[in-house]
Order: sequence, then C-alpha cells, then structure tokens
Amino acid sequence: MTSPSLKPLTSAGDDGLAALRKAPGDAVLGLDFDGTLAPIVEDPAQARAHPAAAPALARLAPLVGVIAIVTGRPAAVAVEHGGLEGVDGIVVLGQYGLERWEGGELTVPEPPPGVAEVRAKLPALLAAAGAPEGTHVEDKGHALAVHTRRCAEPQVALDRLRGVLEALAERTGLQAEPGRYVLELRPSGMDKGVALRGLLAERARPGFPSVVLYAGDDLGDLAAYAAIDELRAQGVPGVKVCSGSTEVTALAEQADLVVDGPAGVVELLDRLAAMLV
Repeated sequence: MTSPSLKPLTSAGDDGLAALRKAPGDAVLGLDFDGTLAPIVEDPAQARAHPAAAPALARLAPLVGVIAIVTGRPAAVAVEHGGLEGVDGIVVLGQYGLERWEGGELTVPEPPPGVAEVRAKLPALLAAAGAPEGTHVEDKGHALAVHTRRCAEPQVALDRLRGVLEALAERTGLQAEPGRYVLELRPSGMDKGVALRGLLAERARPGFPSVVLYAGDDLGDLAAYAAIDELRAQGVPGVKVCSGSTEVTALAEQADLVVDGPAGVVELLDRLAAMLV
C-alpha cells in the first residue's frame, strides 16, 4: 500500500486529480463507510468513523460540488456513527441508495416483502445449515447481513453458508451480495454504482460533474468503480481510491490510488482540502 500522496498509480487518476484542481465546485466525491471511513470491527454495531473523518469532511465539503457517503448501512446509522449531523454539503445514500439523508432530512421507503420473509426464515435456516459458533445476523431494515468474522474460521464458515443463503435470496426475490466475511441479502436492482449514477443524474447540468472520485474497500464498491469507468468512457474524469486491506485485494488491483485504510483515507481528504484552498 502507498501513502496517501496525491500521486496516483495511473494516468487516468492523474487526469482525474487535474480535473479536480481545475473545477472543484463541480466535483463529486463518493465514499464508502465501513472499511473506508470507519475501521472494520467484529461487531458492526460498534463501528464508528475514524475520529478525524468528520472534521476532514467538514473542511473539504465547502470546496467541492458534493460529497456522498454511499453505504449498505441504514442512512441514519451512517450519520450517527460517522458524526455527520451538522456537516453541510454531505449526502448519505444508505442501503445502497434506497435511503437518503441530506440537510438533516431522512427519506426511508418501505422495504420489499422479501426482506420480512428472509427475517422470519433466517434463524431456522442457519440452524439447519449448522452455522458455526460466532455467526451472527445484522438486521439493516431493508436487508439482512450474515457475518462470520467472529467464527474460528471466518472464510470456511462463509463458504459453508453461501449456498443456502443464495438460494434463500433467490426464493424471496432478493440478491446475495458478498463482502468481507459477510453475505448480505438485499433488494435487487440497487448497488453503489446505481446509487452514484442516480445522484449524478439528478444534479446534472453543463459541466457537472467535472470529475468523480470514489473511495471504497470491499467487493460491493466495485459497482461504483464500474460507474467511474463508464463515466471515463463518456469523457468525465474519475479517480478510483482503495482503502487498502489484506482481506480484499480486488479493489487495489483496479484502483488509481491505494491508501492505508481509514486513516489513509482521512489523510487523503485532508490533502485534497489543502490542495483546493
């Protein structure tokens, strides 16, 4: 992993940062929450953003077009655990864009019926599948995530459960999204790329966006990377940032810039703010 200097690994990343310097007021910065702004912990309910994250975001937000937190967490949880209440210029797209928090206003639609069915069936299914000790379920309201990080062999446990969970998702009209020792059952048709594209479409105007930067750490963030690739093909510069870890390497292989976890992301935000002042 590299230190968060402002020297990307790719020429496309160089072009993206040049565009950010030139027209920051039309720039869009997207950030994942867990593993990017907040360190990964055994109990997701205990995850909190890096203590310097909210101040860094507050310094950077007035200098750019918009900062979007794009997360699988409920939007209200990301706001609370990120210390984002009162930080102007931040949009939180929770549950992969199904929920939205902006300017203190929270929008939460009703979950599809398949979520309630999964909630009802999941305990018995996990018991029948012999889920190892340490397996736990995180109820996100619009989705349910089965975590194996606390198990003695997290990857072995996840692999054991994958088939039955994917089958349950298919039967209930949901999709199974893999992550770092987790498989999340959530509504189909929404991912971080869709959420990011939707935000850009609703704010579209001549010259906007001038550039899109996205930082993530896990497999679910690849959809946002794909959105940046599509924007580049349309002539909009982009920067793909990876909050690096030893658990997931797929993002680092595609990133323009790799930093050392949430601390590296915060330092990068500070460097961007200093560059744009």
